[in-house]
Amino acid sequence: MFLKAALSTVLIAGLAQASPVPVERRELGGILICNEPNAQGHCEYGVYKLETCYNLPPALIHNAATFAPDGEAFFCYPYLMECGGICTSPEGCTLGAVSFNYEHKFNLTATGWNKYITSFDCHSNKTTTPETWRR
Repeated sequence: MFLKAALSTVLIAGLAQASPVPVERRELGGILICNEPNAQGHCEYGVYKLETCYNLPPALIHNAATFAPDGEAFFCYPYLMECGGICTSPEGCTLGAVSFNYEHKFNLTATGWNKYITSFDCHSNKTTTPETWRR
C-alpha cells in the first residue's frame, strides 16, 4: 500500500513538471525610453496605444538616448515637436520608423536624436493585402 502511494506521488509530481505553463503574451506597443544609451540612467517603460501621439515625460524631452520598442510587429515615429505641433523644419520632423530591429534604438546619440525627441506615435507593422481584406 505504501509503495502504491509513493509511486502515485512520484507520477503526479512528474506530470506536474511536464505540464506546459501558458506564457503570457506581451501587449503590442511596449517601449523602453531612457535618458542614457544602453537602457541606463532614468528609464520609463510603458505600453502605448497604436495610432495615438504621446509627448515624452518632462524628464525625457530632448533627453532620450534609448528609445527601444519591444519585439512585436509595430514601429514608432519619434518627432521634434509636441503632439499636434506644426513641423517647421525643412529637413522634416521625424527620425523615421524605429522598430525592434532599428540599429540605434539603444543609442540615439549615434544619430543626434537624443537631443530632439519630444513626442512619438506608433503603428502596426502588419501589411494588408487583398487576401487579408476579405477576412
